[in-house]
Formats: sequence, structure tokens, C-alpha cells
Amino acid sequence: EVQLVESGGGLVQPGGSLRLSCAASGFLFDYAAMSWLRRAPGKGLEWVSNINGPGSMTSYADAVQGRFTISKDSASRTLYLQMNSLTNEDTAVYYCALGERGEGVRGRGTQVTISS
Repeated sequence: EVQLVESGGGLVQPGGSLRLSCAASGFLFDYAAMSWLRRAPGKGLEWVSNINGPGSMTSYADAVQGRFTISKDSASRTLYLQMNSLTNEDTAVYYCALGERGEGVRGRGTQVTISS
């Protein structure tokens, strides 16, 4: 059974940083493309970033390009999202998911709130 469990969310001031983690199990981690998605209050699900199976290729939504970095660690089977220069507009529930656009199994999410 595929399981994805996000952690690392919290309350951060504008300009701050957070690192999200996603513990993965139940599939071939080194072969699976994975994504981060987010849902801001009152808005739809938004794709944020993806990474290929080996971790050698990444892509980002324009809104986070240059501020967020996606990575994965095979030894611990963990997907990461390093988020820097956070703004109020980054407030959302963040999800990790399988697939290049997060079209597969998704975790339950972790709340990120940016507020002064």
C-alpha cells in the first residue's frame, strides 16, 4: 500500500523559511516521479514542483521558482521541499503526491501559515 506522510509545516513570519518532508512507503521510490501540491484558503489545488525518480530533474511553478527547492533522499525514502522567502501568498495546505503533476496517490497534507 502506498503511503505518503507530510510533516514540517507551521507558522512562519514573512521572509522566513520552512522545510517540508514527505515520508514515502509502498512503492519503488527511486523510480517514481513525485510532486508537491498546495491548496490555499478558498482556492483550488495548485501544482508547485516535481522531481523525477532519480532526483536529477526538477521543475517549479512560476510562483515559487527561485524560492523553493525540491529534493529526495533515497536512503530515507523522503521527499523534501525547502521553502525560502515565504510570503502570505504561500499560506496553504501542502501535499506530496505521486506523479509529475501529482495525479497519483496524495498524502493528507501539512499546514503552512505565513503571518506576522
